[in-house]
Amino acid sequence: MIYVGVDHGTTAMRFAALFEGTYEPVKLEILRTDAAAMSGEQIIAALEENFGVGRTEIEMIAVTYSMGDGITAIEDIHAVQHRGVQSIEGAGQKTGGGSKVFDAIQNSGIPAVVIPGIHEGSNTDPRMNIFSHSTSPEKIGIAYHAFCKGFQDFVLSDISSNTVTLGVAKGRIIGAIDACIFAPGLRHGPLDVRAIRDVDQDKKSANEAFTDTGVLKRAGYADRYELIDAAGRKEPQALLALDTLALFAAMEIASIQILLKDYGVHGDVFVEGSVAEIPYVVEKIEHHLGMQSHVLDRWSAAIGCAEMARDIAKGAREILGLQVKFAL
Repeated sequence: MIYVGVDHGTTAMRFAALFEGTYEPVKLEILRTDAAAMSGEQIIAALEENFGVGRTEIEMIAVTYSMGDGITAIEDIHAVQHRGVQSIEGAGQKTGGGSKVFDAIQNSGIPAVVIPGIHEGSNTDPRMNIFSHSTSPEKIGIAYHAFCKGFQDFVLSDISSNTVTLGVAKGRIIGAIDACIFAPGLRHGPLDVRAIRDVDQDKKSANEAFTDTGVLKRAGYADRYELIDAAGRKEPQALLALDTLALFAAMEIASIQILLKDYGVHGDVFVEGSVAEIPYVVEKIEHHLGMQSHVLDRWSAAIGCAEMARDIAKGAREILGLQVKFAL
C-alpha cells in the first residue's frame, strides 16, 4: 500500500509517498504556479507517474491547504466546507495552485483527509487563543514527522519565507506563534509602526505589508540565494540579516519553551525550512539557546503528512492531540 502526504508550501506543492514496508519516501515537487496551470487529471497523473503507481494503489492521502482555520479536527476531504478554511483572503500569497491540487485529490476517488491548522477554535492552550490563528497545517506535518522519530516533547521552528514556531508537550500540540505575530522570516513578518502607518495611509494593503517585511527587504537582497552568496562574501548587511533571523527565531523558541514549562517538560529543539539549511543560522540559534538542535529538511511536512495518512489508514483516532474524523 502507498500513503501520500501533501505540503501546501509558500512557493511549491510537495508530495511524499511512503510505500508499505519501506522507510525512504518518494518525492515530487510542483511549483504552485505550475500546479495552477494544470488540470485535476494532470495533477493525479503526475503523482501516478512519479510514484510509479495507479490511483487505486494509494491507500490514503493527507492534504494541507492554506491556513486550515475552518476545521479543528482531521477531517474526511468530502466532509469539509470551503476546503477547510474560513477564507483565502488575508496573510499570504495566492496563486491557485493549492486549490487545484486540493480539488484534484477530492475528485480523484482516493481516500483523503484534510489536516487543520491551529487557531482560536483549536483544543490547545486557551491562553494562546488571544490570536485568531497560530499555525497552518503543514507545520502539523513537520511536527508529526518529529513525533514519528520518537520525540514527545519539543519545540519546532520552521524558518523560511516566514517564521512559525510550535510546541508539543507529552505528544500533544499545546500552542504556536504565527508568522505575523513575532519573528520575521525571509519575506514575511509582523507589521511594525512604519507598516501600520503605510496601511493607514493607503500606501499598501495589510497583506502587502506582511509579505514585504522580512529580512530580505530590509537587507536589499532579491532572494535567499543572493543573501547566502553575499553572506559568503561577508557582506555586513547579509550577515546582519542572518543574525536577525537567528536571534528572533531563538527568542520565539525560548518563548514556547516557557509554555512547555507549564506542562512540566523541557522540549528538544527542531528547526526546519530553507533557512534551517544554512549552517551559520543554525549555529547562531544554538548559541543563543545554549543547546543543540535537530535539523529537518524542507520535505519534512510532506513526509509527516504521509506518516499521518499511514497511521490514520491503520486506525489512529488521534494525531498530536487532534481528533481524527474519518470512517474507515
